[in-house]
Amino acid sequence: MDRSQMQGLLRDMLRARAFEEAAAQGYAEGKIAGFLHLYPGEEAVAVGVLHAAEPGDYVVSTYREHVHALVRGIPARQIMAELYGKKTGISGGMGGSMHLFDRERRFLGGYAIVGETFPIALGAGYAVAYRRLPEAVICFFGDGAVNQGTFHESLNMAALWKLPILFVCENNHYQIGTEIHRHSAIVDVYKRACAYGIPAEQVDGMEVLAVHAAAQRALERVRSGDGPQFLELTTYRFRGHSMADPGSYRPEAEVKAYEAADPIAAALHEFQLRYPGAADLAAAGNDCLQRFTDHCCQEGHLDETALARLQAEVQAEIEDARRFAEESPEPSMEEARAILARNHRLETVVEAQA
Repeated sequence: MDRSQMQGLLRDMLRARAFEEAAAQGYAEGKIAGFLHLYPGEEAVAVGVLHAAEPGDYVVSTYREHVHALVRGIPARQIMAELYGKKTGISGGMGGSMHLFDRERRFLGGYAIVGETFPIALGAGYAVAYRRLPEAVICFFGDGAVNQGTFHESLNMAALWKLPILFVCENNHYQIGTEIHRHSAIVDVYKRACAYGIPAEQVDGMEVLAVHAAAQRALERVRSGDGPQFLELTTYRFRGHSMADPGSYRPEAEVKAYEAADPIAAALHEFQLRYPGAADLAAAGNDCLQRFTDHCCQEGHLDETALARLQAEVQAEIEDARRFAEESPEPSMEEARAILARNHRLETVVEAQA
């Protein structure tokens, strides 16, 4: 990778962390209603995978989708405004945290039902294959979704029809508050794909370069007509399942160990050391931001001045998004009724064509 690519990865990881912490603050202040599922700790997954994607690819996400949307190119302003329930949001303030959607960027939405992403991705993949287009569908899901029937049905059909889908499991080890070894007989999720003849790989999801390289390899195979591919990216969420979850079911030592492995914090820490030695790198931990900043520092992609400028730019962008969301108007009942009427008309057309 050249310097601009490396800085692009780090920028998006910093933007992701800053955006989610700003959202957490907005929720704590009562400005964001409903559920809010945050992403800190998992940034290397979204950034690594989506930087390997093409603009024509489709993205299907879960209820923890703010960062996917941000990295995909949806402006921070529109995402934050949607979280605040404002009419300037990407879904007009009608979707909220779990239902971001952007047709232009082929972001097919976040879905609140566990396992719902699979059939959506399957349908999109079938449409792409039917039209013989050089596109891929990227389907994100958590480890808690792999025991759903839709997981097995969709993988079977995708393999049978050789659909252009990259299945991406964000394995953060917990299905809400249940650790994976308590809800899954197979804790190495990627091994499940072999039942359907789908090539699969397990990758360190705290290392953005490893994620990016694996996603590139998998997407190349998808585009070459090799059918669906499967990645299990092992990661960790630093917060609870949602803002309503204190995460007290997790051992304190475990949380601290993963926080020490935070790729963002490790990267930033090492960026501030002009010439880090082996002992410094070993002590930096595994935080995806810290680890990646380590790498950028070692390779000379950034110095302290460039890093400080990048951090300031990111903070300014997120603060602008927060301010924009707070000052935006709320949607009216007339607008809500208009959306319902439009959806009804679309349903009528689909039924008539079926």
